[in-house]
Amino acid sequence: MNLNKAELIGNLTADPELRTMPTGQSIASFRLATNYAWRDYKSKEMKKSTEFHPVIAWGRLGDVVGKYLKKGDRVYIDGRMHTRNWQGKDGVKRNRTEVIAQNLIMLGGAKAKAEPQTEKVNDEVVVEEIDVTNAPVSDKENGKE
Repeated sequence: MNLNKAELIGNLTADPELRTMPTGQSIASFRLATNYAWRDYKSKEMKKSTEFHPVIAWGRLGDVVGKYLKKGDRVYIDGRMHTRNWQGKDGVKRNRTEVIAQNLIMLGGAKAKAEPQTEKVNDEVVVEEIDVTNAPVSDKENGKE
């Protein structure tokens, strides 16, 4: 058995680019920035690193991305990795590894609406906006009763 799965939480680096294929299917592409922080072993100094991930959303999910997302929005992406190969006009072979989004959750911040917004995209994909900044935590969720 094989597994090809990518899960990311990050911020859009620019507004998504929405295109329509000749077949009429929508495709949205955008870049997602994720951060990683750690303490250097020797200097005890905090270090940070940022990774940029190209993401592609097809069909109805692409329409939702194009309609609701903009630069700076924080999202959770669940999808799979895909590498495209092509030969450039200059004759050089090129490749690009992208995340093909299958599920998307818009993560709200301080500006988010109080009520979560959920949109059914298709039978497999649900888009949901959640305000996690003031979310109450129950004792049951902490393992206490």
